[in-house]
Amino acid sequence: MNFQGYAARVEYDERDDIFVGRVLGLRSIISFHGKTVAELRRAFTAAVKDYLADCREQGISPEKPASGKLLIRVPPEVHSLALIKAQSMGKSLNQWATEALQQAVRAEG
Repeated sequence: MNFQGYAARVEYDERDDIFVGRVLGLRSIISFHGKTVAELRRAFTAAVKDYLADCREQGISPEKPASGKLLIRVPPEVHSLALIKAQSMGKSLNQWATEALQQAVRAEG
């Protein structure tokens, strides 16, 4: 589920016979639930809107799932091999890594 750039994971709770969702990629915990898919979608939308309204009331910027900046630590030999691979393809390491990540997330589907 997606709404205004926020994504959620949904699971079915067999014991309570409801769908339970949680917004992903935030430190804040935003959860919601519903008995039907339509009810779940309304609850998700309302939860995100409530979160954004709370942030406005408190005068704070809402968290975004991702800023577009990614800092990762890898072993020096992996860094070196990735740099060589990128340069051999006529790309910056950033371009090459972006394409590799795009392929990886598409493969996960």
